[in-house]
Amino acid sequence: MLCPLTQPNRALLITILEDYLSRGKVLCCQETQRKTLEGRLPHPSYTAILTDVVEYETVIGLEVHAQLLTRSKMFCPCSADYANAPPNTYVCPICLAMPGVLPTINEKAVEYTVMTALALNCTIAEYAKFDRKNYPYPDLLKGYQISQYDAPMGQHGWLTIDMDGTKKKLDITRVHLEEDTAKLTHCTTPEGETYSLVDANRAGVPLMEIVGEPDISSPEEARQYLVKLRTILQYLGVSTCNMEEGSFRCDANISIRPEGTTEYLGKVEVKNMNSFKAVYRALEYEAKRQRQELEKGGRIIQETRGWVEEKGMTVSQRSKEYAHDYRYFPEPDLPPLAFDKTWVEEIRSRLPELPDVRRDRFMSQYGLPTYDANLLVDSKAMANYFEDCIKLMADTSNGNNLHKKAKTVSNWLLGDFSRMLNTTNASIEETRVTPKHLVEMLGLIDKGTLSGPAAKTVFEDMFLNGKPASDIVAEKGLSQISDSSEIEKIAARIIADNSQAVSDFQDGKQQALAFLIGQVMKATKGRANPGIAKEILLDKLGGK
Repeated sequence: MLCPLTQPNRALLITILEDYLSRGKVLCCQETQRKTLEGRLPHPSYTAILTDVVEYETVIGLEVHAQLLTRSKMFCPCSADYANAPPNTYVCPICLAMPGVLPTINEKAVEYTVMTALALNCTIAEYAKFDRKNYPYPDLLKGYQISQYDAPMGQHGWLTIDMDGTKKKLDITRVHLEEDTAKLTHCTTPEGETYSLVDANRAGVPLMEIVGEPDISSPEEARQYLVKLRTILQYLGVSTCNMEEGSFRCDANISIRPEGTTEYLGKVEVKNMNSFKAVYRALEYEAKRQRQELEKGGRIIQETRGWVEEKGMTVSQRSKEYAHDYRYFPEPDLPPLAFDKTWVEEIRSRLPELPDVRRDRFMSQYGLPTYDANLLVDSKAMANYFEDCIKLMADTSNGNNLHKKAKTVSNWLLGDFSRMLNTTNASIEETRVTPKHLVEMLGLIDKGTLSGPAAKTVFEDMFLNGKPASDIVAEKGLSQISDSSEIEKIAARIIADNSQAVSDFQDGKQQALAFLIGQVMKATKGRANPGIAKEILLDKLGGK
């Protein structure tokens, strides 16, 4: 397949072709390619080359904004808890940008930003300052945003993600602090006229920005990066990180380049992604679109594109700004910040146990597999719930017994518990099943009072109604049947009614035994002791 070589990419692709020619990797006529390089073909601006010659790699850098959990806004005393407030009620002359007002710095927001930078392995600056970022937009009441440009609070950090069992280190350029904008609501009249409403409640809420290096090479890596970053911020307690509510937002810069080079073919910024799934789909779409654009002979325009969830595509919004377009200059109404090393170290000493450290401890202390430990620590609330259950369980002083109990709790949390949370669209903080209730149910299983299948029924009732397991077992008569004589009668009937399965078992098909055990469990509504049922069936079938 042929594509025209347009002028903006000409020099770069000629360099690539020369490299491929030197290694004998060009698939078409080398003489034609040499003439191409020398510019001797009739139409040099549309010289055809095989797209198979150049393979492209995706390069992604993420800019993440997280609203900070402070009581007041960044530069004024208005409440930052605006989510459920009527429009334009949490405002004052400062966040409404009235003439003559002066901002003051929210110390807690500064502390949270430094704390985050430390957790992300950043170097904390000795000196930082605020700057004015100038751009006209209806949600920016002052006509500029107070942000940080060339003197952020933290720089040169990193975090790691796990990709198919391999750790990858992703660098972080900077962590800085700014203010959020107002919120626009776009409306249309019955006659088709469009207009926008401005809600200033969000204007001035502390907003931390974490800028990553362009180290990400796939949409899945981008998703993993965001999951890891959100988990770290939640462990720190500095943000709710709720993407749907807008407290955790992501803009992605994505481009492609020929493999083995450092030159980009045009950077595109993608906005309007409000879930991890949306980020993945938008980046997957955009990487494909850029490759297709080159195949058609086009070029990658540096622009901002918006993700349209309903259509599954990005659309052009505006040309991409450069830093000089914002006309940054130091904020004259705010003093620079000098960070005392003792203060920084005091914040470092208060850092909580972070996800990677907690995962390693879960594996060493509780004997959990890597898979379980990773899933549990991905949510701070889930990891806390797990440890609360372990503390309530008896005999935790015995190492082997502790590991067995920990794995049992993990299986329930990652299995039926997570399934019910997903089904009801609830968080673990909202569940009516307390750690005490779950541990009590597991105790009934250990004592033989409750069978495994019946326990699933009991758990669903616990989850929906908040009752203790013992009450549900008594109300519904779900206690386990361990009476051998009773199970023996049922097993005899099952054998008589399933001659084909009996024949299959006697022919050496072990799965037939599992079927027969299942029929016993079905006949007893999950109450039969499966171990006793198996023993009785084997005895009657003459098996071992």
